[in-house]
Amino acid sequence: MFYRFIRVVARVVLFIVNGNAHYENREALPQDENYILVAPHRTWWEPVHMAVGASPKKFSFMAKEELFKNPILRYILVHANAFPVKRDNPGPSAIKTPVKLLKDTDLSLIMFPSGTRHSTALKGGMALIAKMAKVKIVPCVYQGPLTFKGVLKRKRITVRFGEAIDISDIKKMDKDGLAEVETRLQGAFDQLDTEIDPNFKYEPK
Repeated sequence: MFYRFIRVVARVVLFIVNGNAHYENREALPQDENYILVAPHRTWWEPVHMAVGASPKKFSFMAKEELFKNPILRYILVHANAFPVKRDNPGPSAIKTPVKLLKDTDLSLIMFPSGTRHSTALKGGMALIAKMAKVKIVPCVYQGPLTFKGVLKRKRITVRFGEAIDISDIKKMDKDGLAEVETRLQGAFDQLDTEIDPNFKYEPK
């Protein structure tokens, strides 16, 4: 209930602040199964657009442990289906918690496999979670303003969803297996970027 309320609030805020968001190819999103929704991390407001664009599906999120130290913020994060992760030393819970949520609840998961907004190296954690939970990976990309000033100028924002990637044929998440996941996912990201704008080039701010 709280998650739905927060998402409605987020949708209203996004409309007021920008009002020029477009969500493309939503029909590619799986309807009756959990999945991991992933994107190359380009802005801090990107996950909000992903959650709004993929509604009515509900999602869980990873959030850095430090954010949970504030009791008010902790309450909001917990009730918005976020769970804490240590950035420097994630530990087993960074894998076990999302796997359990994907298998035992109706929550899908939003992740950024690059880890940070300015990194392009895909991490193996996302692939391992997908493999253990036996869920598909759904790629998406954000194209739009990378500064809040650009958002306020009501520049167009586009979030495009791609076809689900099934990695069940990859037997082991060893070096070769992870490389194959990275190849499939990066190829999907590149294709989605091209479908939105063939001349797009991401330039971190």
